[in-house]
Amino acid sequence: MDTFITKLISMSIAQRLVTLRKQKGLTQHALADALGLHITQVKRYEAGTSQPSLEALKKLAKTFRVTTDSLIFEPQELEPDEDLRMQFKAVSDMPADEQRVVKQLLEGMIIKYEAERWSSKAR
Repeated sequence: MDTFITKLISMSIAQRLVTLRKQKGLTQHALADALGLHITQVKRYEAGTSQPSLEALKKLAKTFRVTTDSLIFEPQELEPDEDLRMQFKAVSDMPADEQRVVKQLLEGMIIKYEAERWSSKAR
């Protein structure tokens, strides 16, 4: 199973869908029926010419019994870089009160950054 998961996470969403469908023993038609879509749409997803909507992603995840994250994200997109990983480890070793302060500081900086980013887009 580990090699299957390793293979799955290094693929595009289209490749992941094909692999999962085949691993579950489903035809494109059976998957389309399970999702309530036309078979043409499933073929587009698998060819990479169309991207699933949020609702379709939810249905795909339920049908395949996987997370939506595993369908759409490459693993490195969800992981912090090595410097942040080391800093997070250092924070996790701190007493709970100090962890709370660090989390509040981070949250404040994130909110500030997002507010600045959104206000600059509005201009």
